[in-house]
Amino acid sequence: MIYFVSNTKSLNSNFESATIEDAVNYCKDKQVLGVDTETEGFDFTCKKMIMFQIGDADNQYIIDTRFVSIEPLRDILESHNITKIFHNAKFDYKFIKRWSNIACEGIYDTFLVELVISCGKSLGYGLKDLCKRYLNVELNKEVRNLFIGLNGHPFTDDQIIYGAKDVEYLCKIKELQQADIDKYKLHNVVELENEVVKAFADIEYNGLDLDTEAWSKLESLNTSKADNLERQLDDMVKKDYRLEKFVAKYIQADMFTPVEELRDINVKWTSPKQVLEVFQCIVPKLDNVNGKQMYKHRFKYPLIDKYVKYKEAMKLCTSYGDAFFKNLSGDKRIHTSFHQILDTGRVSSSKPNMQQIPADNSFRNCFVAPDGWSFVSADYSSQELNVIAFGSKDPVWLKALEEGQDLHSTCAELVYGEQWLNSAEDDCAYLSRNKKCNCPTHKKLRTNVKTINFGLAYGMGPNKLADTLNISIDDAKLLIEKYFTAFPAIKGFLDKLGNFGKKYGYIKTFPPYNRRRWFTNWYPRIWDNKSSSMELGSIERASKNTPIQGASADMTKKALILMRNHINQFDLPVKLVMTVHDQIDTICRNDYISDWTYNMQRMMEEAALEIVTNGLLKAEVSVSNCWEK
Repeated sequence: MIYFVSNTKSLNSNFESATIEDAVNYCKDKQVLGVDTETEGFDFTCKKMIMFQIGDADNQYIIDTRFVSIEPLRDILESHNITKIFHNAKFDYKFIKRWSNIACEGIYDTFLVELVISCGKSLGYGLKDLCKRYLNVELNKEVRNLFIGLNGHPFTDDQIIYGAKDVEYLCKIKELQQADIDKYKLHNVVELENEVVKAFADIEYNGLDLDTEAWSKLESLNTSKADNLERQLDDMVKKDYRLEKFVAKYIQADMFTPVEELRDINVKWTSPKQVLEVFQCIVPKLDNVNGKQMYKHRFKYPLIDKYVKYKEAMKLCTSYGDAFFKNLSGDKRIHTSFHQILDTGRVSSSKPNMQQIPADNSFRNCFVAPDGWSFVSADYSSQELNVIAFGSKDPVWLKALEEGQDLHSTCAELVYGEQWLNSAEDDCAYLSRNKKCNCPTHKKLRTNVKTINFGLAYGMGPNKLADTLNISIDDAKLLIEKYFTAFPAIKGFLDKLGNFGKKYGYIKTFPPYNRRRWFTNWYPRIWDNKSSSMELGSIERASKNTPIQGASADMTKKALILMRNHINQFDLPVKLVMTVHDQIDTICRNDYISDWTYNMQRMMEEAALEIVTNGLLKAEVSVSNCWEK
């Protein structure tokens, strides 16, 4: 059944019956079309698409896909020359591909475009929000719920009109978004996000195979580790004289029984309130047991250090234990959901969060390639460090990267000077070959400087550096001062970024994409407000790290686009299956691995050249039977 709805033509009622040929004939000559779907649920692997809507601001066709195939619309949907407007395109893309075997091209996503336009402003980005903001229309999304459980019943009049209005509004919103795209010169980044959304949709669609048996064994090991750490914590509490008051509170004992002989106390280590009570016996001024506070004290107090390890083990149990199986879709695979644009332009994922899978490979190795296929993964070598070097034009960094030196050791030598040179041992790999060495003092000094190098991309200050390195804040300040004395070009680069954000209330990433991030806590003359130091500090940090992280994200997204286009153009036995920041993961049929490793590396480096134009940023490719970092 197909329904025709018109805002310009006179109809006998709110809609009329139509044919699929009518829809094709109307849409085939259009340059821009709105597209939407309604589904039985959210899992595309087992919930069906039941309504498909297509048209423009004037006329819309509503297709009941329970009874009518959209196959005749294939050429239109797969055309690169006809723009198809979606809202949250990944959702519709996956359902269309799953139930019609059509991979949409020429996508314009009003959701993503709005995120680009208003990045950092924390506005509502749902279609309901956009309709209100752009059209002053109150969209009733409750009708959407009526599609669930519809079974074979026909659409109601409200459902048909609802489906048509979504298409009409999408077309109008696109036209209105164009003003801001033009005003802020966002054409390149809008094109980038609208192109890469298809790659993310393919990754979500393809999913990952999980070895559930190996995962369960790993869960058991981590549970045992957490239980053992809990017992160790209880023992440490009983043996610590500073905790006698706490122990006495929970154990009724006679005056002749030594505290160390009392073995039946059990602190509820999952209770922040009770844990805080324990630790306040050691650190009286402690006011919470969050991560930052614990990391600050862990190296000074063994009990707190043990608790941090316990929390880490418990996180593995809860986040990556049996509960993880709830994320298996109807096809028994893991299909994560990507959030394509964070404030810096970076990507995150959820349900499950695959970007937070522990990097020691024990968990990753549970994700396996099908028989006859292998994982082929590519990642950038020191991506963010290359961006910093390119942006700052620091001669030391550029020379080290160009000559393949160990950058962190090179920086450490300049920061520590005589201390570095005098602590070199016989056959020091750095002094002889400019490589990372195993000299004990060099390892420590290199770690200190490495922490700063990577911290530059995240706006690390002295407090964070002190916590990370377990040094005093004064020592952290001195180390940062010595660092920037050694690298004035980097300091100048970061200061320029920070001052720009504080002056103008936004920051841009590197050309050619020039993504913008707005600071909602900024206002004119913020400099003059003595109470605004915290806001200024926040703006300054974000202004420094956004261009670095954003540029890194943009080149990874460009690489994804190149790979997807190449795979589709030549119909290759390759599938995009995951991406984590600077890494892209594919599965490839074993007989094509040699060709694909070459092309994958080539496309990664081609994408990098758009931003880091000096050609120093390289990519490395690895092959395995499972997912690895």
